[in-house]
Amino acid sequence: MRAQEDEIVANLAGGRTIIQVADDAIIFAAIEHPLEAKSVPPRVVAIDSRHIGILFGASEWQVPAQPQPIRLDRSLPRLSAPNPNLVPSSEGDQDLEQIGVAFLEKLRPLVSQLHHKIDLKPDEPLFQIILVGYAPQDYGPEVWQIDFCVEQESVATQGDFWQTRPLRPRFTQLYPPEKHQPKTLLELRFPADLPGVPLLGLIQQNDPGIARVRSSDPHFNKVVDLIERGEAQKADPTASADFLRDALPLIAGDSQFILGMYGERSGFQWIVPPAEPRVKEKTTEDKSRPADAPSLMRKPKP
Repeated sequence: MRAQEDEIVANLAGGRTIIQVADDAIIFAAIEHPLEAKSVPPRVVAIDSRHIGILFGASEWQVPAQPQPIRLDRSLPRLSAPNPNLVPSSEGDQDLEQIGVAFLEKLRPLVSQLHHKIDLKPDEPLFQIILVGYAPQDYGPEVWQIDFCVEQESVATQGDFWQTRPLRPRFTQLYPPEKHQPKTLLELRFPADLPGVPLLGLIQQNDPGIARVRSSDPHFNKVVDLIERGEAQKADPTASADFLRDALPLIAGDSQFILGMYGERSGFQWIVPPAEPRVKEKTTEDKSRPADAPSLMRKPKP
């Protein structure tokens, strides 16, 4: 997101997320789709002891006076205990509200420095988190989309000058679905109008490449059968992850992608880790990372 030479710049992350809630684990993938010359890849962050987040949109900011960009996947406040000052309708709502407010407070001083007109569609978020994890009180796996929109007001006395402020986050539950709805693959895009047939659509169309992957292993065929029947939650997580690992290159083409698995008891592991260098756990920026947050530093699956 370009600006005047002396103004803060937001570097955007665009792409697609594919998520399968399988038996005892959640498998997720993110495919990069650069939106501009200085786009950044979708990044994964450990948020608290039960959730990870996949970040899209304005996840990195460059301040002219600072040599290094400000990344929203770093320096998160501790979120292991609910904030008693938040009074939502339930413990689960409080958990989500606290996550949303934590990122809102990181965004606020950055967004306030945007003084040019932003080209966003109505209700299009500037920043987005796909939240993946496990709800409290044994509620089970959950996936949420958290959107951060902004509003702008023209300051006529200062020429083409805009005041920008972030709005409170908007929460959309993606999983579990409503009763009697199929439990199948989730696929999300940022921005929402990115082209391309979803993986589920390719499966249903019997796409030749995906069909070859499916038929290459009886375990893959069983996973895809369960996905088509709307019973993806019954699939073996290892077989599901292996199927995605073989299918993703056909979908991504030349684009970079990541693949990971997060189990409520087994924890987090990379299957295809990010290409960019991983930051060591004890850097200054990461000292405030929740001590009980899922570790994203485990070795990738062989």
